[in-house]
Amino acid sequence: MTTGSTGGSAAEGQVALRVRDLNVTFTGGGRAVHAVRNVDLDVARGEFVALLGESGSGKSVTARAIMGLTDEYTRVEAAELVVAGTDILTLGDEKRRLMRGERMSLVLQDALSALNPVMTIGNQIGELFRVHRGATRKQARASAIELLGLVGIPAPKNRVDDYPHQFSGGMRQRILIAMAIALEPEMLIADEPTTALDVTVQAQILDLLGRLRDQLGMGVLLITHDLGVVMEVADRLAVMYAGRIVESGAADTVLGLPAHPYTQALLRSIPDAAVKGQELLTIPGSPPSPAQTPPGCSFNPRCHLAIEVCRTERPPLVDVALGRASACHRSEELLHDLVH
Repeated sequence: MTTGSTGGSAAEGQVALRVRDLNVTFTGGGRAVHAVRNVDLDVARGEFVALLGESGSGKSVTARAIMGLTDEYTRVEAAELVVAGTDILTLGDEKRRLMRGERMSLVLQDALSALNPVMTIGNQIGELFRVHRGATRKQARASAIELLGLVGIPAPKNRVDDYPHQFSGGMRQRILIAMAIALEPEMLIADEPTTALDVTVQAQILDLLGRLRDQLGMGVLLITHDLGVVMEVADRLAVMYAGRIVESGAADTVLGLPAHPYTQALLRSIPDAAVKGQELLTIPGSPPSPAQTPPGCSFNPRCHLAIEVCRTERPPLVDVALGRASACHRSEELLHDLVH
């Protein structure tokens, strides 16, 4: 067997993001805490990849490490970290700062705290064009109006001088997306962009991201814990648990035939309106703290398939089928049982 990644093999010129052996360690507090371990990720241009997992699995830490948004108490190491053909590991702080916005962007989940409450929306979006493109205020304002229209803000000419608190949660999220795509980056990371929104607005935001992906040809990495979101939009997905990728592959294949007990358990925990009068299935226990990861497979204390080797040996992420990878000692057995 060979070591697996998130599946897919985009040509060199089509790679929006390539990550190899990413490790993130928190060094504050007197001891090292390994929050992300040996993560590989691939996103092609024009592709929608979902990074899925429970809260605390390391998804947002991974995103911030890729973007270079870490503090002095966080150590980031990687064998390879390439965005749109540029090796970020070779860049100094200033060049990496310029990459953010121009070549790669991040959409955060809390739009109200991410936006400046004392600046108009037009000035906040326009600042990107003034700083990165040397635009005049008039040009920047015109570009801001155009972007607001692109992301579906009604009457953008009338709203461009409004402040964040004058918009609804869904509209603020659209404004964050407008800022993220302003300079047409090749890579967009959306970190739980629909978490605080109602179901109808969630669908609108996901539709918007998909439409912009098609129009601009961006690679999109969607970070989420919501399987319903993944089912709607993802081309491929990577399932994360306790700081590691435990399964990856084409979204339809992984969701239809999971090769890891954790993915299977996530799918079983989705409420089914057709099944009434039964208790909702849940995953027993809680995800481990990064500071206290159990030996062997990190999922073994919660896994109904765990055997002795699961408690002593950490399974590597390996290919279990074409374009499929799983980190489970019993993946082949699990797939065989599901098929038969």
